Amino acid sequence: MSDWFGQKIPKLGFGLMRLPKQADGSIDLEQTKKMVDLFIDAGLTYFDTAYIYDGGKSEEAARECLVNRHPRKSFTLASKLMAGIAENEAAAKQEFYTSLERTGAGYLDYYLLHALDRGNYKKYDEYHLWDFVKELKEKGLIKHYGFSFHGDPALLEELLTAHSDVEFIQLQINYADWENESIASRECYEIARRHKKSIVVMEPVKGGALANPSEEITGIFKDYHPDMSPASWAIRYAAGMEGILTVLSGMSNLEQMEDNLSYMKNFEPLNEEEEAVIKKVQEALKNVKTIQCTGCHYCTKGCPVQIPIPEIIKARNILIKDMNRWGANEEYKKAVSQEGASKASACVACGQCETMCPQHLPVIKILADTAAVLE
Repeated sequence: MSDWFGQKIPKLGFGLMRLPKQADGSIDLEQTKKMVDLFIDAGLTYFDTAYIYDGGKSEEAARECLVNRHPRKSFTLASKLMAGIAENEAAAKQEFYTSLERTGAGYLDYYLLHALDRGNYKKYDEYHLWDFVKELKEKGLIKHYGFSFHGDPALLEELLTAHSDVEFIQLQINYADWENESIASRECYEIARRHKKSIVVMEPVKGGALANPSEEITGIFKDYHPDMSPASWAIRYAAGMEGILTVLSGMSNLEQMEDNLSYMKNFEPLNEEEEAVIKKVQEALKNVKTIQCTGCHYCTKGCPVQIPIPEIIKARNILIKDMNRWGANEEYKKAVSQEGASKASACVACGQCETMCPQHLPVIKILADTAAVLE
């Protein structure tokens, strides 16, 4: 448990971004209810959603599966405001009140300015959102405020210096990105700690990539302990660091929930031998150059030709990681056969996807390269 402002916070948080889906693409509310109940019954409390998640359906699911079914003081709820999608200041601020209405929570325990990076951080000043969150706290509508971050270390230093009153930040931390130059997990973590900020960890398993790593990586883990899932290594790695409030896991089914609870209900940090295993895995990963997409789908929301970019990248990574052309082709066919979906070759190079990508991927080039090998 973390002890933060006198609060005992379990080291596992339930991220509501990738909830289970039914055949028609809607959220499977009954399965989500079971997952929520298991989570709370295990003594865990932190739930995380956002205005933008699943077009607002995530926040509505939080109301249906959590808020309406459990005492308000038995859980904490986080949501987020994204300035980059707002047309003006009024629209940006309205996101909070919409989130409050969707969730029915009465107040939000944690509220974050969402996904700050070089492309959007000035919007948060332009729309006076730093002052806005302070006002919300004074009114009792939120308990704590912070921001989630997808930028470079220099920008993080700038923001924490200019806004030293923020109470926590949310960073992408995982063993694969610890020394990744484009994500700079280690450097951003060290900056946050130097500013004495507590951290909520996002993407501990990189959108599921570290839950299903290559056979080589899986083998390294299994050689040490055959019964420990790859996801457990990734989440415990992040949760054991100093200053971590909680580690968000975007669980998509009951099996993932049950696996996470098996080792996080009574969390134990990695021991020295386990840390050595992680170092061995990190060395192995240096030789695997997959495309570092987390499947967040920010890139697809404004795509004029509706290319399912994360699904296409997933197919490409099967070819890169496993050299499995048949599997890559099958995954690609599945991706582009969705209703309304276009092939990678349909890209018009408008750049919207690259502007929105938290991982700063050269999406236009990736799509062109994928079309060349998989179409």
